[in-house]
Amino acid sequence: MVKMNWKYRLAFAVTSAIFYTLILWLFDFLTDNDWYTTKTLLLQGALFGIFFGIGFPYLNEKFGGKVFRTLGQNITPDLDGDEKVEVEGPANLFRGIEGVGGKLFLTNTHVIFKSHKFNVQGGQTAISYQDIADVQKRKTAKFIDNGLRIITKNDKQYDLVVNERDVWYDQLKERLSS
Repeated sequence: MVKMNWKYRLAFAVTSAIFYTLILWLFDFLTDNDWYTTKTLLLQGALFGIFFGIGFPYLNEKFGGKVFRTLGQNITPDLDGDEKVEVEGPANLFRGIEGVGGKLFLTNTHVIFKSHKFNVQGGQTAISYQDIADVQKRKTAKFIDNGLRIITKNDKQYDLVVNERDVWYDQLKERLSS
């Protein structure tokens, strides 16, 4: 988990307040209505900035980690009879435009992604090592080095977001070579 220092939080709060205030002003300006006075715009912007720049990150640090750790502990894949989990960790799998949250498992026979229950698209995706043609490192949003792409022999692509991408990449390549 990334810890934000107070300087960053304050900058985020001010930026959020300014952006929110400008959006409210723009709606007010474009609709030719006088919904907000200048005082109201500044007050709402300041409150928004304080909540999203300071309050929300604080609550997320205090309570978010507990919720997501508990959520991840309850995810277990459906395995074949002789299959066993060798490596596991949190991941997202893109299904269309949704980044489905869950857990990635490397077993002795498959790559398995199983979603947690707070997704629109749930379920398990299992890819046999024999069906994988290639594994590639990729960038999420074109600049974050945390993505993997699994390409199957029938040209189906699975885009994943993982922590410690290089470790996952090495583990997958090792299983594909054996």
